[in-house]
Amino acid sequence: MSEIAAWPFDHRQAIAHLSSADRRLARLIEKSIEFRLEIEAAQSPYEALLEAITHQSISGKAAATIFARIKALGANGRCPTPEEILRARKPALRKAGLSGAKVAAVKDLARKAIEGIVPTLEEAQKMSDQELVDRLISVRGVGAWTVEMFLIFRLGRPDVLPIHDYGVQKGFALTYGKKEIPKPRELAQFGERWRPYRTVAAWYMWRAVQLAGKDARKITKKTVVVRKRSARAKPAH
Repeated sequence: MSEIAAWPFDHRQAIAHLSSADRRLARLIEKSIEFRLEIEAAQSPYEALLEAITHQSISGKAAATIFARIKALGANGRCPTPEEILRARKPALRKAGLSGAKVAAVKDLARKAIEGIVPTLEEAQKMSDQELVDRLISVRGVGAWTVEMFLIFRLGRPDVLPIHDYGVQKGFALTYGKKEIPKPRELAQFGERWRPYRTVAAWYMWRAVQLAGKDARKITKKTVVVRKRSARAKPAH
């Protein structure tokens, strides 16, 4: 079971700040569950990125199976070290379920971890968000979105806005009555009002999508009930 770290910022202070700065966001916060963020403290940046690369472009269940096979390549059942990944032969990594592109990506990640480009957890905690983005996107197959998810869910950084995340974009459109999904630049500009708690605002954008899904299911269920009742009703003579 993963160790869950304490939040590195006061989430209630963040909610109060966002509610006072943005009325529509305040209404969303009121009808949603309270912000909660489980930070997995056990993973290093290297381990988190190794798992992230494994999960790219496939279902969560399949990715979990493949990552378990990758972990089995390490000594004592632990996540393989960068040195172990570099020693692993390509056929073994392919047999574990990695594509050719992902094999190249994990090898590059291992090299950059050994070179110190990928920092340790202790080093990462002392670095700014932008420093980490600049460092980690140099790894093959790792983009800004992957680093942003690491900043949010591994480091618990309070002011990260994933402007390219479809869930955040969709939640924004729903919350602010937009007919179209916002462009990343538009979302970034609007999000300035959410500083220094853009992570919390992004989290509520994800919740907006969930709430919309629940509402849609309720409407669908209600429609089905009405139709069934109509079907059972006797025609008027």
